[in-house]
Amino acid sequence: MTTNAPDVHIAADPFMQEELELPGLSALTEQWLSAVGEDPTREGLLRTPHRVAKAWNFLTDGYRMTLEEAAGNAVFEAEGSEMVIVKDIEFYSMCEHHMLPFYGRAHVAYIPDGKILGLSKFARIVDLYARRLQVQERITTQLADAVQELLAPRGVAVLMEGTHLCMAMRGVQKQNSSTTTSAMRGVFRDDPRTRAEFMSAVQSTLRSR
Repeated sequence: MTTNAPDVHIAADPFMQEELELPGLSALTEQWLSAVGEDPTREGLLRTPHRVAKAWNFLTDGYRMTLEEAAGNAVFEAEGSEMVIVKDIEFYSMCEHHMLPFYGRAHVAYIPDGKILGLSKFARIVDLYARRLQVQERITTQLADAVQELLAPRGVAVLMEGTHLCMAMRGVQKQNSSTTTSAMRGVFRDDPRTRAEFMSAVQSTLRSR
């Protein structure tokens, strides 16, 4: 007996990519290992160039995605104009100056004007911009502009706090320092009371870990 089952198509999630190597990076990693005085042929390093090429494909996949892919179909028409805050979104990025990691938390708020965004998509958008060679200041601005572009809300606020290993591991070697950046759009920039409400809501999470 033959059954004609309907075809089922599952949309690919751009954030759940197969673990592939970034082209050309494996060979470059072998050269890098030799340059720092290592032997790329010793047992512990034989697969390292391939692992690095796969890791960097993941760490930089923000270059190969768009804001529309990150948001998906999660922009909805909705009533209401109360502040929405998504706090403590973890981010991990690579400093474009030394190619060392920096990481921390992002807090994003907006005041809707007819549209809202599915909450999980804020984490997707953070990853979109964090998974590139970056500086924290730029990610903060990009997040604010992205929410503004998607939703055209009455206002957007982004606050990010990060720990930078280029400061902790080398140079000034200050392990307990952190960097805070912010970007305000619309009423968050123009209305001190709205800005203060947002800052008060996220203040307890800053440097409290």
